[in-house]
Formats: sequence, structure tokens, C-alpha cells
Amino acid sequence: MTPRAAAATTFVVLGLGLVVLLALATPWHPLGAHAPHVPVDPRRDFTAAEIAKERAFHGAVRPPAYAALLVGLAAALALGCTRSGGALVQRVPGPWPVKAALGGLALALVPQVLTLPLDARAEVVLRRYGLSTQTWSGWAADQAKGALVGGVLLVVVAVGLVGLARWRPQTWWAWGATGAALLVCLLSYVYPVVVEPLFNHFTPLPPGPLKTELLDLARRDGLPVHDVLVADASRRTTALNAYVSGYGRTRRIVLYDTLLAKSTPRETELVVAHELGHVKHHDVRTGTLAGALGAAVVVAGLYLLLTSPALLRNAGADGAQDPRALGLVLAAIAAATAVTGPAQSLVSRRIEARADVHSLDLTGDPDTFVSSEKTLARSNLADLEPNPVVYALFFTHPSSPERIALARAWAERAAARR
Repeated sequence: MTPRAAAATTFVVLGLGLVVLLALATPWHPLGAHAPHVPVDPRRDFTAAEIAKERAFHGAVRPPAYAALLVGLAAALALGCTRSGGALVQRVPGPWPVKAALGGLALALVPQVLTLPLDARAEVVLRRYGLSTQTWSGWAADQAKGALVGGVLLVVVAVGLVGLARWRPQTWWAWGATGAALLVCLLSYVYPVVVEPLFNHFTPLPPGPLKTELLDLARRDGLPVHDVLVADASRRTTALNAYVSGYGRTRRIVLYDTLLAKSTPRETELVVAHELGHVKHHDVRTGTLAGALGAAVVVAGLYLLLTSPALLRNAGADGAQDPRALGLVLAAIAAATAVTGPAQSLVSRRIEARADVHSLDLTGDPDTFVSSEKTLARSNLADLEPNPVVYALFFTHPSSPERIALARAWAERAAARR
């Protein structure tokens, strides 16, 4: 079997494996196939003024956000599918590791610079509607931190890919696929303790009834956690949220300080119970496995692209061992991300719905769930009647009215079982 045929076979086999994993692991009917049907009706729970406000907000914030997505994708494709990207890398002086590292950073920087004004425009809208509390210096610092984290990863990937291709010209894709999968697993493990502290300051929740109840809630769920921390989210947003991160002894419940300020203790418990659902159903582990498979598929696919004479000619590169090919690599990754986005969103919505069901099962309190969802929707200016296309493309969670309807369906099912 030729190296190209082996890479193509691996691409297909691992791709099918990823599809099967997601098909089997995704909870397509979180409440059961025969659950009671409760209509999704935002006007039952939200006033006309609240719906009008969120519509106005989304009408203002989405154009710059969507424009940034399109501009970033167009820039990546332009750099990767023409000789402009290769020419940019070629201008970097020095040996190939320097060209790969700095050239890759330059290729990634161009779309970021082009979309920065659009990101700033979206930030202006967030401030106008009271969802952002950041100063411009704080916003710029977060942008810089995000670029730094992404830049470090990009350098590792760029130098690693070009280096492997120079070391093993015929089989670099196999080594690269293995390395990419391991890198995804490593990042999943270190992110909570390395990356999260770059963007938030965490302090332990003081001892008291809420902390005791949250720790007891986790123990009742069979998921003891090490601590309950509070993130200083209020310095950048008014949105309410919580999450559970870490593994084993590093597992902790993290509460936004905005959630503590605006929600009742019982509502906070419901939010945490949802997050515990992700841990209970091993969503992070499944997501990491899916990400590792996806990364391996991408690398195998890159080998097929980087052995195409026509694509290499258009990019002005000689092959994967040539740093000038990095533009084509980044363009392919950007395109793959855009194409697979709707499928990822679909799976995510089903997983989030299962976490909602877990929250209801654990607390047995649909009334507080509904009130908590209303509070979250109003505070976060959630889209209450999303456009079907927008919903399919970008919604990683069910809409707030969907989640409320789910809670009421859960309550009807529970009453029928009594």
C-alpha cells in the first residue's frame, strides 16, 4: 500500500470511527423516546418587552460577529489557496524551524488583525446592553492572552508538522496523527490548572451553608469534588454561569461571582447539578476522545492535501516539509472547522439537554429549574426565538424556552410515575 493510500484509508476508518462514537455516545432522546410533549412557548414565560430587548441585542451583536467569522475564514483561505501565504512565510529569515514558527504565527495573525475591529464592535454592543463590564485595557489583555495561548500551540503544531515531514517524508502523517491525538488529551488535562488561571482569579468559596450543600450535592451524585471556587467573572461580564473542571483531586466546582450575586442558593444548586451531569456522564472524557480522533483524522487529511501537486502549486510550496505549506494547513483547518460546526453544535445541544435532565433527576425540583432558567435567560439576554438556520449553525445549547419545556415535561413524567 502506498503512503497516500494508507493515509486515505486511515482518514476514512478514523472518520467513520468518530461518527460511530458520536452516534453512540450522543443522547438523542435525553428525556426518553416517549416523554410527554410540552410545547416550546417563549411568550408563556417572557414578556413582549423582554423578547424585544433580546431581539434588539442579537440584531446588533450578530452582524459584527458573523462578519468576523466570514472575514477570518476568507483570509485563511486566501492565504492558503494562493501564493500570498507562502510568500509571507518566505519573507521570514532564518532556518526552517524559525520560518515554520514565525511564519505560522504571521499567517495566524493576519486574520486576527483583520477581525479585531469587528470583535471590538461586538464588545461595544455587549457594553451597551450591560453584558460586558470590561475596560478596554482588560479587553485588550484578554485578547493578548488568548493570542498568546493560541500562538504557543500554533508554534508547537507548525514546527512539529514541518519537522516530522522532513524526518519521515512518507509516514509523517502517522506520527503526526498520533502526536495530535496525544496533544488533545494533554490539553484536556492541563487546561483547568494552566490556562483557566490566565483569564480568571479563583478564590475558595467561604465555608457556609451553600458550600456545604454543593459539596453534599456532589457526594450524593457519587462525584466528590476537591473544592468550590469563585471566579471573578464580574470584571468582564454580567453573565451567570458555573462549571466543574479538573480530574480526580483537581476536580472543583467553579461559580461565577455573578451567579452568587444574582441567584438564590437553590438556583445555584440547580446550575451546579447540571454541570455535575457532564461529569457523571463522562462528557469531558468522551469529548476528549472525539477530539483526539478528530485531530488524527485532520492530520491524515492534511497528508492527502499536502501531496496534491495542484494545491501545492497554488500555495507556492514544495510539500509538507516546506514551511510555505503552512498557509494551506491553516486554511484546511479553518474550512474543516466551519464545515463540521453544525454537527458539533447538534451533538452539544443533546449533551446539554441530558445534563438538564440530570439536574432535574438529582434535585427533583422542576419549579426552581424553570425559575433559574428564566433568571439566566434574562441576565444573559438569551435568544428566545432563534432563527432555525442560526440555531442549527451556532447554538451549542438548547434555547431557554426549550429547556423550560423540558423541565415541565420532566415534571409531567414524574407525576405520571407516582
